[in-house]
Amino acid sequence: MLDPVLLALLAMQRHSWEQGVASHALLDLGHTDLARLLALDAAVHQSADGRLGTVGEESGSVNGAACGEALIGHPALGAQLDWLLTRAPRAADGTLFHVVGGREVWADTVYMVVPLLAATGHPREAVRQVSGHRERLCTGGLYAARWDEDTAALTAPERWGTGSGWVAAGIARALRHDPSLRPDLAAHAREIVDACLALRRPDGLFGNVLDDPASFPEANVAQMLAYTTCTGVADGWLPPSYAEVGRSLLAAVAPLVTADGLVTQVCGAPTFDRPGTSAEAQAFHLLATAAAARLEA
Repeated sequence: MLDPVLLALLAMQRHSWEQGVASHALLDLGHTDLARLLALDAAVHQSADGRLGTVGEESGSVNGAACGEALIGHPALGAQLDWLLTRAPRAADGTLFHVVGGREVWADTVYMVVPLLAATGHPREAVRQVSGHRERLCTGGLYAARWDEDTAALTAPERWGTGSGWVAAGIARALRHDPSLRPDLAAHAREIVDACLALRRPDGLFGNVLDDPASFPEANVAQMLAYTTCTGVADGWLPPSYAEVGRSLLAAVAPLVTADGLVTQVCGAPTFDRPGTSAEAQAFHLLATAAAARLEA
């Protein structure tokens, strides 16, 4: 609990998805009681339609689902799952839209919903969501950020590092909850990791836009991929050689953590389009660290 990265995370203001990812980090670190407290506050701020943690982001359709993992067994989870499975806006093939009142598919959604679907016994829906997002957003293992269903075109076509990280990490977390998903999802997670690693920079980090050498160096995708690779090796769906990859990714980020525990040089809140700090990057540092420790154990 004295980890400065964790303390800095707890000091930050958090939207619903950040509350959810923070709770995942706490669960993986063994702080289950504190994770549940975070989740319970997301239940306090649950909207009437079931979305968890809607604090100042009423248009978000899927982000609150990230809070659900720590609420398994709590009555609030039922309404959140009902929203995801039956009432949230979606395309004709069932792929979820990221916002209410819009018809865009975002890469972030995979992390927000797929692990929860896997953890709550909805494997077919988990696979359907990955497939729908992959079809619209992925080229050669790299993800764009957003797709507009009405125009059938990418609205943010750049190969965004964090977008690929969200998907890879979301699959890794889902496979922890339900190993039966490995035949459907593990190879795609490895494809994403390999495509990103092919564009890794000499400093060990990645560009905010993965295939654009002029984009700023971004550290959170390294943490997301460290979490993915360490988790994949520990759980047996990635070869052991990826363990050293995970360690080197964490090592590349280590010099960017300040004495106050702030992970710097990441897509910064609140707009996530320039270097800064963010709650999600704090959480992923902890997630990756916990995954590395589990791997060593």
